[in-house]
Amino acid sequence: MRLSLLASLLLVTSLAGCAFGGSRPGAATTAADTVPAVAALDAAACTAQGGELRPLGRLQRVQCVVPYADAGKTCNAKADCSGQCLAIGEVVAGSPASGVCQRDASENFGCRQRIDGGVAQGTICVD
Repeated sequence: MRLSLLASLLLVTSLAGCAFGGSRPGAATTAADTVPAVAALDAAACTAQGGELRPLGRLQRVQCVVPYADAGKTCNAKADCSGQCLAIGEVVAGSPASGVCQRDASENFGCRQRIDGGVAQGTICVD
């Protein structure tokens, strides 16, 4: 008997929580209402840095993509670049190689092969 009473009480309280959790007509401004204003500020700040807002990754999250100053420069390690030192084409992992500094943060997604210490690393793929 007590178990059924406890189960009923639990069900009622969980349903009551759902009933009062939604938005109400005429309610005050919510955070969702301010998203366009924040996005406009973010776009202006991004453009001021020389970047552009672009959807990236599997989730297509909008991010400010600013080109690296050393993009395309020949490199042998991450220390040579603002971003990563990436292989040109496909190189056998563990073999000596040089690469180029990545263009921008958008190259953090997809498949890529890093160069570190003048040696090609394994290829990784990031969604």
